[in-house]
Amino acid sequence: MTPPVGISMYTVCGILRCSFFDYSRELVPFALAVFVVVLGIIFFPDIVLFLPNLLMG
Repeated sequence: MTPPVGISMYTVCGILRCSFFDYSRELVPFALAVFVVVLGIIFFPDIVLFLPNLLMG
């Protein structure tokens, strides 16, 4: 999640005339998915490094 996400959220809320709370509530599952993937990368780095290790020996 990078800083442009916040700017995009406010822009979309302004265009769609939805509240920031409603938009944020819909964002929670995606943020949790990103968090789970990051935890997987931290605890199981071999998953990510499989292909580079295979190519580099």
